Amino acid sequence: MRRPLVLVAAAALLCAGCSTADAGNRDKPAAASASSTSSSDSRSAVRAAVAALREASAGFRQEIELKGEGQVYGLTVSGSFDFAADKGHLAVDLPGGAIDHSEQIFGDGKIYISGVQGVGKDAWGVMPRDKAQAHYLLRAPLNDPEHVLQQIAAMREVSREGEEEIQGVRAVRYRGILDHRTVTLRMAPAVRTKTDLARDALGSDLPVFADAWVDGRGRLVQTRMSTNLSGAQVTLTMALSDIGEPVRVTVPKAADTIPVNEVSGILNG
Repeated sequence: MRRPLVLVAAAALLCAGCSTADAGNRDKPAAASASSTSSSDSRSAVRAAVAALREASAGFRQEIELKGEGQVYGLTVSGSFDFAADKGHLAVDLPGGAIDHSEQIFGDGKIYISGVQGVGKDAWGVMPRDKAQAHYLLRAPLNDPEHVLQQIAAMREVSREGEEEIQGVRAVRYRGILDHRTVTLRMAPAVRTKTDLARDALGSDLPVFADAWVDGRGRLVQTRMSTNLSGAQVTLTMALSDIGEPVRVTVPKAADTIPVNEVSGILNG
């Protein structure tokens, strides 16, 4: 399964064969209506919800879905994160993959990664958190959930799309677009180059849409980013729960870690 999954991700990155007309037919942010707040008010609501979460903690579950060539592939990233203290623990699962499970621990400005190629089975790879890079479109560096929040906070042309029930609570859905700078945030250089070429071939920013659901208490309860490029689709949905609950993290002992300069692979973003 691993090779087809990577090919789907590459197709989305390269935007092979896509055209301006093709991009134009995607779901667009709804036009402003009498019931909608202004774009600036909607953007402020999303930014305020993100800012509040970044001063708190939460449990989260990401569903990442890749579609292409008539196939659908999915992986999950789940865990808990204290955004205020910059620490957390997450697990990544890809059912049926050649490597189907990995874990990442965030703490002390570092990321500890299990299952790194070339690192012993019982050891953890470790690298500075700010050195991690994204290797696929709409993936965070080593699945860092705060990276997703950064991108959601940068939504543009934001509109209020009405209320929906999310995780048992009523929440307002806001929809916007992500510009090229936001989409390529902390991408590995080679991947950034391919994405730049795809944008140049298209003649405009890649069509990447973002959604944020904010409940009546101003809390961010779900986010989504998606794109559809010439039949290759990528969607990342992140549900948030247990906001404000304590997060306990155990950092691996130094003797059990091996420094690494780069970590790639579909599980690692």
